[in-house]
Formats: sequence, structure tokens, C-alpha cells
Amino acid sequence: MSFATKRLGELPDATAPDGSEVWVLCSTSQGSLAHFTLPPHAVSKAMAHRTVEEVWYFVSGCGQMWRLSHDHEEIVDVEPGVAITIPVGTHFQFRSLSHEPLTAVGTTMPPWPGESEVVTIDGIWDPTV
Repeated sequence: MSFATKRLGELPDATAPDGSEVWVLCSTSQGSLAHFTLPPHAVSKAMAHRTVEEVWYFVSGCGQMWRLSHDHEEIVDVEPGVAITIPVGTHFQFRSLSHEPLTAVGTTMPPWPGESEVVTIDGIWDPTV
């Protein structure tokens, strides 16, 4: 058994398929943790995941998250202190509505398998990233 410890770096590790900046944090065999940032007034690309589900907790900025699963669709306001779920197969898109970045910490279960995980879909807003 080993332990992992990681501090948030100054520069992102990658750009997510949705266009947000990603800082990869720790992972285990059951899940992974990352820090996501969407620039001020930016709109992500719309996505769906093939096999993973996620839980996001917003820590700065304000914006909106659109989710669609089967016949259930909603847009929710997100800001620090709000947590949301993204079940497997859910179509989702998010946007920043503030002068500061929209930032969230997200857990992916099982751990992020790679770029082939993503299905690009049509969202409700025009992406800007």
C-alpha cells in the first residue's frame, strides 16, 4: 500500500475535452480527483461520459450547469458551496457567468480512463473554449 500527496500546481496539467483547464490531483483504484477551471465568461463544450460518473464541488466563481439524461433536463446555478452529480451517460455543459474563473473540484469514479471516454454532443450554449 502506498499513499499519495499532491499540491495544486501553478500551471494546469492538461486541457479537458470540454475545454476547461485541469489539475490532476490524487487517484486510487476506485476514483480520481481533479481541479477544473473555466475562464471568466467562458462556455465549455458539451460532453457525455461513456463509463464514468462524477461529483463536482464548486469553489469559486459563479455560473450554470446544464444536464440532460433521458427525459430529465435541468439548468442549475453553481457557485461556491454547490455540489452536483454527473451520472454515466449524462449530457452536460457548463458556463462561467462571473468576472472570475468558475472553479470546481471533481471526483471521477472509476478513475479517468482517457480521451476515448468522452462523447462530444450538441449543448444548449455555443462553446467559447
